[in-house]
Amino acid sequence: MNNSKWRGVFSAVTTKFKANEELDHAEMAKHYAFQIDSGVHGLVTCGSLGEASTLSFDEKLEVTKIALEVADQRVPVLVNVSETRTANAVRFVRQAADLGVQGFMVMPSVLYAADAREAKDNLRTIAKAAQLPIMVYNNPVTYKVDLTPEDFQDLADCEWLVAIKESTDNIRRITDLRNAVGHRYQLFMGVDDLSFEGLAVGADGLLAGLVVAFPKETVALYNLMQAKRYDEALTLYQWFMPLLHLDVSTKLVQNLKLVEALAGVGNENVRLPRQPLVGAERERVTAIVRKALDHRPDVSAYL
Repeated sequence: MNNSKWRGVFSAVTTKFKANEELDHAEMAKHYAFQIDSGVHGLVTCGSLGEASTLSFDEKLEVTKIALEVADQRVPVLVNVSETRTANAVRFVRQAADLGVQGFMVMPSVLYAADAREAKDNLRTIAKAAQLPIMVYNNPVTYKVDLTPEDFQDLADCEWLVAIKESTDNIRRITDLRNAVGHRYQLFMGVDDLSFEGLAVGADGLLAGLVVAFPKETVALYNLMQAKRYDEALTLYQWFMPLLHLDVSTKLVQNLKLVEALAGVGNENVRLPRQPLVGAERERVTAIVRKALDHRPDVSAYL
Protein backbone atom coordinates (compact mmCIF):
# COMPACT_ATOMS: atom_id res chain seq x y z
CA MET A 1 0.00 0.00 0.00
CA ASN A 2 1.74 3.17 -1.23
CA ASN A 3 0.20 5.73 1.10
CA SER A 4 1.90 8.66 -0.60
CA LYS A 5 0.04 7.91 -3.85
CA TRP A 6 -3.54 7.75 -2.67
CA ARG A 7 -6.02 7.67 -5.52
CA GLY A 8 -9.50 6.39 -6.31
CA VAL A 9 -12.66 6.71 -4.23
CA PHE A 10 -12.22 7.52 -0.56
CA SER A 11 -15.39 7.31 1.51
CA ALA A 12 -16.18 10.02 4.08
CA VAL A 13 -17.94 7.50 6.29
CA THR A 14 -20.78 8.34 8.63
CA THR A 15 -20.55 7.66 12.35
CA LYS A 16 -23.22 5.24 13.53
CA PHE A 17 -25.19 5.92 16.69
CA LYS A 18 -27.78 4.04 18.68
CA ALA A 19 -31.12 5.74 19.38
CA ASN A 20 -29.72 6.95 22.72
CA GLU A 21 -26.79 8.67 20.89
CA GLU A 22 -24.17 6.15 22.02
CA LEU A 23 -21.68 4.88 19.43
CA ASP A 24 -22.99 1.82 17.59
CA HIS A 25 -19.89 -0.32 17.11
CA ALA A 26 -21.65 -3.15 15.31
CA GLU A 27 -23.31 -0.87 12.77
CA MET A 28 -20.03 0.92 12.05
CA ALA A 29 -18.19 -2.35 11.53
CA LYS A 30 -20.94 -3.51 9.17
CA HIS A 31 -20.95 -0.24 7.25
CA TYR A 32 -17.19 -0.01 6.84
CA ALA A 33 -17.07 -3.60 5.59
CA PHE A 34 -19.84 -2.76 3.11
CA GLN A 35 -17.80 0.14 1.77
CA ILE A 36 -14.63 -1.89 1.33
CA ASP A 37 -16.42 -4.92 -0.12
CA SER A 38 -18.08 -2.59 -2.64
CA GLY A 39 -14.70 -1.45 -3.95
CA VAL A 40 -13.84 1.86 -2.30
CA HIS A 41 -10.13 2.60 -2.16
CA GLY A 42 -9.95 4.24 1.28
CA LEU A 43 -11.92 5.30 4.36
CA VAL A 44 -11.88 8.68 6.09
CA THR A 45 -13.37 8.69 9.58
CA CYS A 46 -14.64 11.52 11.77
CA GLY A 47 -15.06 14.18 9.11
CA SER A 48 -17.89 16.68 8.75
CA LEU A 49 -20.18 13.92 7.49
CA GLY A 50 -18.93 11.78 10.38
CA GLU A 51 -20.28 14.37 12.85
CA ALA A 52 -16.83 15.11 14.23
CA SER A 53 -18.11 18.17 16.07
CA THR A 54 -20.25 15.93 18.29
CA LEU A 55 -17.53 13.38 19.06
CA SER A 56 -15.20 13.50 22.02
CA PHE A 57 -11.45 13.11 21.59
CA ASP A 58 -11.61 9.48 22.75
CA GLU A 59 -14.68 8.69 20.64
CA LYS A 60 -12.85 9.77 17.49
CA LEU A 61 -10.09 7.32 18.32
CA GLU A 62 -12.69 4.65 19.08
CA VAL A 63 -14.41 5.10 15.70
CA THR A 64 -11.08 5.01 13.90
CA LYS A 65 -10.02 1.85 15.68
CA ILE A 66 -13.15 0.12 14.39
CA ALA A 67 -12.35 1.20 10.83
CA LEU A 68 -8.78 -0.05 11.16
CA GLU A 69 -9.91 -3.42 12.45
CA VAL A 70 -12.40 -3.83 9.61
CA ALA A 71 -10.01 -2.61 6.93
CA ASP A 72 -7.23 -4.90 8.13
CA GLN A 73 -4.74 -3.21 5.77
CA ARG A 74 -6.93 -3.79 2.70
CA VAL A 75 -7.40 -0.05 2.17
CA PRO A 76 -5.86 2.98 3.88
CA VAL A 77 -7.76 4.46 6.82
CA LEU A 78 -7.37 8.19 7.38
CA VAL A 79 -8.83 10.03 10.34
CA ASN A 80 -9.93 13.63 10.06
CA VAL A 81 -8.22 16.18 12.32
CA SER A 82 -10.48 19.06 13.30
CA GLU A 83 -9.33 20.14 16.76
CA THR A 84 -9.77 23.82 17.53
CA ARG A 85 -6.34 24.14 19.14
CA THR A 86 -3.08 23.12 17.50
CA ALA A 87 -1.76 21.51 20.68
CA ASN A 88 -4.84 19.29 20.85
CA ALA A 89 -4.43 18.36 17.18
CA VAL A 90 -0.83 17.35 17.88
CA ARG A 91 -1.93 15.16 20.79
CA PHE A 92 -4.67 13.62 18.65
CA VAL A 93 -2.47 12.71 15.67
CA ARG A 94 0.12 11.11 17.93
CA GLN A 95 -2.51 8.91 19.57
CA ALA A 96 -4.14 8.05 16.24
CA ALA A 97 -0.72 7.19 14.79
CA ASP A 98 -0.25 4.77 17.67
CA LEU A 99 -3.47 3.03 16.59
CA GLY A 100 -1.98 2.40 13.17
CA VAL A 101 -3.77 4.83 10.86
CA GLN A 102 -2.29 5.19 7.40
CA GLY A 103 -2.65 8.96 7.41
CA PHE A 104 -4.75 12.00 8.21
CA MET A 105 -7.06 14.50 6.61
CA VAL A 106 -6.47 17.87 8.25
CA MET A 107 -9.05 20.65 8.35
CA PRO A 108 -8.41 24.21 9.43
CA SER A 109 -9.58 25.11 12.91
CA VAL A 110 -13.33 25.18 12.49
CA LEU A 111 -14.00 28.01 14.94
CA TYR A 112 -11.30 30.45 13.91
CA ALA A 113 -10.78 31.65 10.35
CA ALA A 114 -6.99 31.66 10.19
CA ASP A 115 -5.03 33.65 7.66
CA ALA A 116 -2.68 31.84 5.27
CA ARG A 117 0.38 32.19 7.53
CA GLU A 118 -1.47 30.74 10.52
CA ALA A 119 -3.08 27.96 8.47
CA LYS A 120 0.23 26.88 6.93
CA ASP A 121 2.05 26.93 10.27
CA ASN A 122 -0.77 24.84 11.75
CA LEU A 123 -0.34 22.25 8.98
CA ARG A 124 3.44 22.13 9.40
CA THR A 125 3.14 21.65 13.15
CA ILE A 126 0.60 18.83 12.81
CA ALA A 127 2.63 17.17 10.05
CA LYS A 128 5.78 17.23 12.15
CA ALA A 129 3.93 15.54 15.00
CA ALA A 130 2.14 13.02 12.80
CA GLN A 131 5.07 11.78 10.70
CA LEU A 132 2.45 10.20 8.43
CA PRO A 133 0.96 11.22 5.07
CA ILE A 134 -1.60 14.03 5.24
CA MET A 135 -4.42 15.14 2.96
CA VAL A 136 -5.10 18.85 3.37
CA TYR A 137 -8.82 19.67 3.38
CA ASN A 138 -9.27 23.02 1.63
CA ASN A 139 -12.89 24.19 1.96
CA PRO A 140 -13.14 27.98 2.16
CA VAL A 141 -16.89 27.87 1.43
CA THR A 142 -17.56 26.27 4.81
CA TYR A 143 -14.47 27.00 6.92
CA LYS A 144 -13.46 30.46 5.62
CA VAL A 145 -9.81 29.51 5.08
CA ASP A 146 -8.54 29.26 1.51
CA LEU A 147 -5.09 27.92 0.75
CA THR A 148 -4.30 28.96 -2.81
CA PRO A 149 -2.12 27.16 -5.37
CA GLU A 150 0.64 29.56 -4.36
CA ASP A 151 0.24 28.53 -0.72
CA PHE A 152 0.59 24.89 -1.72
CA GLN A 153 3.76 25.79 -3.62
CA ASP A 154 5.07 27.22 -0.36
CA LEU A 155 4.09 24.05 1.53
CA ALA A 156 5.69 21.71 -1.01
CA ASP A 157 8.84 21.30 1.11
CA CYS A 158 6.77 19.60 3.85
CA GLU A 159 7.18 15.93 2.91
CA TRP A 160 4.19 14.66 4.90
CA LEU A 161 1.69 16.79 3.00
CA VAL A 162 0.89 14.48 0.11
CA ALA A 163 -2.68 15.21 -1.01
CA ILE A 164 -5.32 17.93 -1.23
CA LYS A 165 -9.07 17.56 -0.84
CA GLU A 166 -10.20 20.38 -3.11
CA SER A 167 -13.58 21.78 -2.04
CA THR A 168 -13.53 25.41 -3.12
CA ASP A 169 -16.57 24.75 -5.36
CA ASN A 170 -14.45 26.23 -8.17
CA ILE A 171 -13.60 23.59 -10.76
CA ARG A 172 -10.86 25.83 -12.16
CA ARG A 173 -8.85 25.20 -9.02
CA ILE A 174 -7.87 21.65 -10.07
CA THR A 175 -6.16 22.96 -13.20
CA ASP A 176 -4.66 25.91 -11.36
CA LEU A 177 -3.19 23.52 -8.78
CA ARG A 178 -1.77 21.25 -11.48
CA ASN A 179 -0.18 24.21 -13.24
CA ALA A 180 1.25 25.53 -9.97
CA VAL A 181 2.47 22.34 -8.30
CA GLY A 182 2.41 19.68 -11.01
CA HIS A 183 2.02 16.24 -9.45
CA ARG A 184 3.60 17.16 -6.13
CA TYR A 185 0.25 16.40 -4.44
CA GLN A 186 -2.51 13.92 -5.18
CA LEU A 187 -5.66 15.90 -5.89
CA PHE A 188 -9.05 14.71 -4.64
CA MET A 189 -12.33 16.35 -5.62
CA GLY A 190 -14.25 16.96 -2.42
CA VAL A 191 -17.51 18.28 -3.89
CA ASP A 192 -19.80 15.41 -4.87
CA ASP A 193 -21.65 17.21 -7.64
CA LEU A 194 -18.37 18.18 -9.32
CA SER A 195 -17.08 14.60 -9.47
CA PHE A 196 -17.25 14.18 -13.25
CA GLU A 197 -15.76 17.59 -13.87
CA GLY A 198 -12.97 17.10 -11.33
CA LEU A 199 -11.92 13.74 -12.73
CA ALA A 200 -12.19 15.07 -16.29
CA VAL A 201 -9.57 17.74 -15.62
CA GLY A 202 -7.17 15.42 -13.86
CA ALA A 203 -8.12 14.84 -10.23
CA ASP A 204 -6.61 11.63 -8.86
CA GLY A 205 -9.64 10.67 -6.84
CA LEU A 206 -12.88 11.52 -5.10
CA LEU A 207 -13.34 12.17 -1.39
CA ALA A 208 -17.01 11.35 -1.63
CA GLY A 209 -20.19 11.60 0.45
CA LEU A 210 -22.96 9.75 -1.41
CA VAL A 211 -20.58 6.82 -1.64
CA VAL A 212 -21.81 5.91 1.85
CA ALA A 213 -25.07 4.70 0.30
CA PHE A 214 -24.01 4.11 -3.30
CA PRO A 215 -20.40 2.88 -3.25
CA LYS A 216 -20.53 0.75 -6.40
CA GLU A 217 -21.97 3.57 -8.46
CA THR A 218 -19.27 5.95 -7.18
CA VAL A 219 -16.48 3.50 -7.94
CA ALA A 220 -18.01 2.81 -11.37
CA LEU A 221 -17.98 6.53 -12.18
CA TYR A 222 -14.32 6.74 -11.19
CA ASN A 223 -13.41 3.68 -13.23
CA LEU A 224 -15.21 4.94 -16.32
CA MET A 225 -13.47 8.32 -16.09
CA GLN A 226 -10.08 6.66 -15.68
CA ALA A 227 -10.82 4.58 -18.79
CA LYS A 228 -11.89 7.76 -20.64
CA ARG A 229 -15.29 6.25 -21.33
CA TYR A 230 -16.85 9.66 -20.97
CA ASP A 231 -20.22 9.02 -22.61
CA GLU A 232 -20.99 6.12 -20.29
CA ALA A 233 -19.66 8.08 -17.31
CA LEU A 234 -21.84 11.05 -18.17
CA THR A 235 -24.97 8.91 -18.38
CA LEU A 236 -24.20 7.48 -14.92
CA TYR A 237 -23.39 10.95 -13.57
CA GLN A 238 -26.67 12.39 -14.83
CA TRP A 239 -28.58 9.66 -13.00
CA PHE A 240 -26.48 10.31 -9.87
CA MET A 241 -26.64 14.10 -9.84
CA PRO A 242 -29.89 14.67 -7.87
CA LEU A 243 -28.42 12.48 -5.12
CA LEU A 244 -25.03 14.19 -5.28
CA HIS A 245 -26.65 17.59 -4.72
CA LEU A 246 -27.75 16.34 -1.27
CA ASP A 247 -24.12 16.38 -0.12
CA VAL A 248 -23.80 20.11 -0.76
CA SER A 249 -26.01 21.30 2.07
CA THR A 250 -25.83 22.47 5.66
CA LYS A 251 -27.93 19.37 6.40
CA LEU A 252 -25.68 16.95 4.56
CA VAL A 253 -25.54 14.65 7.60
CA GLN A 254 -29.32 14.34 7.92
CA ASN A 255 -29.69 14.12 4.14
CA LEU A 256 -27.19 11.34 3.72
CA LYS A 257 -28.27 9.37 6.76
CA LEU A 258 -31.81 9.39 5.35
CA VAL A 259 -30.39 8.26 2.00
CA GLU A 260 -28.56 5.42 3.77
CA ALA A 261 -31.75 4.37 5.55
CA LEU A 262 -33.86 4.43 2.37
CA ALA A 263 -31.16 2.48 0.51
CA GLY A 264 -31.15 -0.12 3.31
CA VAL A 265 -27.56 0.44 4.42
CA GLY A 266 -27.89 2.56 7.56
CA ASN A 267 -30.16 4.43 9.94
CA GLU A 268 -31.03 8.05 10.65
CA ASN A 269 -29.66 8.29 14.20
CA VAL A 270 -27.81 11.58 14.73
CA ARG A 271 -26.65 13.48 17.77
CA LEU A 272 -28.49 16.52 19.03
CA PRO A 273 -28.76 19.32 18.18
CA ARG A 274 -29.11 17.65 14.77
CA GLN A 275 -32.45 15.94 14.22
CA PRO A 276 -33.69 13.73 11.37
CA LEU A 277 -35.46 15.52 8.54
CA VAL A 278 -39.22 16.13 8.78
CA GLY A 279 -41.96 17.63 6.65
CA ALA A 280 -41.25 19.03 3.20
CA GLU A 281 -37.48 18.55 3.57
CA ARG A 282 -37.94 14.87 4.27
CA GLU A 283 -40.45 14.44 1.46
CA ARG A 284 -38.10 16.09 -1.04
CA VAL A 285 -35.11 13.90 -0.16
CA THR A 286 -37.26 10.77 -0.04
CA ALA A 287 -38.64 11.48 -3.52
CA ILE A 288 -35.13 11.96 -4.92
CA VAL A 289 -33.89 8.70 -3.42
CA ARG A 290 -36.92 6.67 -4.48
CA LYS A 291 -36.66 7.92 -8.06
CA ALA A 292 -32.95 7.08 -8.10
CA LEU A 293 -33.60 3.59 -6.73
CA ASP A 294 -36.40 3.01 -9.27
CA HIS A 295 -34.00 3.84 -12.10
CA ARG A 296 -30.80 2.52 -10.55
CA PRO A 297 -28.36 1.48 -13.28
CA ASP A 298 -26.53 -1.83 -13.40
CA VAL A 299 -22.88 -0.90 -12.95
CA SER A 300 -21.50 -4.39 -12.47
CA ALA A 301 -19.66 -4.24 -15.80
CA TYR A 302 -17.72 -1.18 -14.63
CA LEU A 303 -16.39 -2.60 -11.35
